[in-house]
Amino acid sequence: MQTSLQGIANRAASHKEHRFRNLSVLLNEANLTWCFQFLRKDAAPGVDRVDVVEYQKDLDSHIRDLVERLKGQRYRAKLVRRRYIPKPNGKMRPLGIPATEDKLLQIAVAKILEAIYEQDFLDFSHGYRPGRSPQEASKDLAWKLLTGKYCWVVEADIKGFFDHINHQWMIEMLEERIDDKPFLRLINKWLRAGILETDGQVLHPATGTPQGGIVSPVLANIYLHYALDLWFERRIMPHSRGDAMIIRFADDFVCAFHYRSDAESFYRDLGERLAKFGLELAPEKTRILRFCRFDLNGSGRFDFLGFEYYWERTRTGRLGVKRRTSRKKLRASLANMTDWIRRNRSLRVGQLLPVLRAKYRGYWNYYGVIGNYASLAKFFYRSRRLLFKWLNRRSQRKSYTWTGFQGLLDYFGVEGPRITEQHGQAQLRFL
Repeated sequence: MQTSLQGIANRAASHKEHRFRNLSVLLNEANLTWCFQFLRKDAAPGVDRVDVVEYQKDLDSHIRDLVERLKGQRYRAKLVRRRYIPKPNGKMRPLGIPATEDKLLQIAVAKILEAIYEQDFLDFSHGYRPGRSPQEASKDLAWKLLTGKYCWVVEADIKGFFDHINHQWMIEMLEERIDDKPFLRLINKWLRAGILETDGQVLHPATGTPQGGIVSPVLANIYLHYALDLWFERRIMPHSRGDAMIIRFADDFVCAFHYRSDAESFYRDLGERLAKFGLELAPEKTRILRFCRFDLNGSGRFDFLGFEYYWERTRTGRLGVKRRTSRKKLRASLANMTDWIRRNRSLRVGQLLPVLRAKYRGYWNYYGVIGNYASLAKFFYRSRRLLFKWLNRRSQRKSYTWTGFQGLLDYFGVEGPRITEQHGQAQLRFL
């Protein structure tokens, strides 16, 4: 499979107009067995309640049966189980959980699509791509704002993006690179798969692809590659009077322009462009603001990928684009930590604190950028006090003094706030 994928990638890179045929032959027993290693063993099961561990018990037989149904065109996508998780704004985010068999097949298809489209995706697209991360997108944006001739920022977000992907447009976009009807029919089955709601109702959405589906991220990137990225590179940038740039992570993106007129023109055209593909901007998350090194008092601040961006002078007097944890994300992180502590406070400390240590480590690794220590310290101070309070409520007697509690954290290696970004990584953000 890896050799086949490399061959597809090489062909896609060297022949930009090539349309791939016979991709369906790669969905065979050997390749699906290889893809099984990428399934999360702790993933929630779908509507059939068969999890990965259960599926693995008779893996060869299950895969053989799946391949036979694919060849005989008897494969049917199972219903997608709906699940809701809370969002920081109090709303609920809908997730779709496919059956384990469908997840396995989606992994194989996603790997093939990545091999093709990774050669086409533009460099400013960061979301859901191998070797890319939100931290990299965040640093890239800060670096470009610092070194480029930009004074105006357009902050944008697409309203309910995953729920409004137009199926017909999606297939037409895939046909630009793929000439394999069985392969495209397979993707179309997943797009049109019914959704089993929590109340037992079955929905058959006319648009969208479920968040949580393994193939959904690469499909989303393909959709925005044609709907937004190519349009910005080929139409917006050449027709702007000054410099223009864009950084996109999934459906969140930020654009910057030298002249206000270019920013306003783009803002006007953006809604019409997205509407052509069945998409709509979220008005509460879309705006134009001044962001210029030559006007520090008049420059605003904006959020992207959990960070707040702003201009500030360093202690040496140099200008820098600084980042700190956005207020909204800080509140959401504290709320999540509070909820987790409440639900797990009855665990033995030997079980609780190693998980807490891992949570802090993940938080420092993401938000530990140079210049953000104050936000890290605020999160640590407040969450640590929450844990101290709830541990002391486990019995009628007070369990820990503050000194004893701090010693407990030290014993289990719970690290305090720390900057994880290396100086060599951050120095490009300063002049």
